[in-house]
Amino acid sequence: MDTTSFSRFPIKQLHPWLKFLPLLTLLTSCASYPKVLNFPYDTGGRGLNSPNSELTPHIASEYIVFTSDRNRSQDVYLFDASRRQLVELPGLNALDATASDPAISEDGRYIVYASSRLGRSDIYLYDRETGLNRNLTEGLQAQVRHPTINGDGSIIAFEANKDGQWDILVYDASGQPLR
Repeated sequence: MDTTSFSRFPIKQLHPWLKFLPLLTLLTSCASYPKVLNFPYDTGGRGLNSPNSELTPHIASEYIVFTSDRNRSQDVYLFDASRRQLVELPGLNALDATASDPAISEDGRYIVYASSRLGRSDIYLYDRETGLNRNLTEGLQAQVRHPTINGDGSIIAFEANKDGQWDILVYDASGQPLR
């Protein structure tokens, strides 16, 4: 039966599991997943695996961004899986702040993360190309958490608790709310 004649049948007349065929095709085409990333253990904290806590990893392309308490404070780290080494992030981590929930754009240029300083939480966007670390939620009177970023780094979404309930807010990369 060709595709044209197949598409003339209503889906409910076909066998019930056939409606999942596109999903099954997608899953079976990902033959390499799930994939175990096997990186050596490094007691000095210079690699991906260390004796410290590695929290909330996010993977995009060859990059893995995560938080760790390696330097006695919870900071954001970036690991380049293709080079098998940590990437320097000058100007991202602050001595008086605790970072959490990092995410990275698909090209690895932008890192978004939550940071807590003196009891106030904010969402920051770090540009690896320019070294700029911008507070996106500076004027927002709310607790914020769990940021995420789209593939090109132009849109950031996160949770905010303004009125006693958690809502999802969407901002552009300049820190302006999107409607």
